[in-house]
Amino acid sequence: MERWLFVCMGNICRSPTLEGVMRERIARAGLTGRLEVDSAGTGPWHAGKAPDERSARAAARRGYDLTPLRARQIVAGDFERFDLILAADRDNLAWLRERCPEIHLHKLRLALSVLEDGAEIPDPYFGGEDGFERVLDLVEAACDAWLAGRFHGDA
Repeated sequence: MERWLFVCMGNICRSPTLEGVMRERIARAGLTGRLEVDSAGTGPWHAGKAPDERSARAAARRGYDLTPLRARQIVAGDFERFDLILAADRDNLAWLRERCPEIHLHKLRLALSVLEDGAEIPDPYFGGEDGFERVLDLVEAACDAWLAGRFHGDA
């Protein structure tokens, strides 16, 4: 089984959105049991909390349920446990690179790198509702592209 981890700063907006969308895509593609996903934050501020209600609302409007998810901070063992670690932006990717053992550095990528090299998922936390919709647009496209690239439709 392959394991992917999605990472943002607090694990309440972007990374749980990535996890929720990818979980739905995995089920729809018949990849349950072949791909496991999780999300985490680089910071500890929201550990144990549900996703931001604006993220959850935007996701629900598109049929994704983020309500069971709870924030956690990334731990050292995640670098070994996961096969692919996808950061929402360059700041979080840099944080991961500073802490990742050299043997696992090849696992680190930007979540949107599958769409455009260097592209980032903007943090919607301090903005309006439209920011959460934009995040979903980007996340849906990235999730579809990662699955197509890694599983080549062989579900």
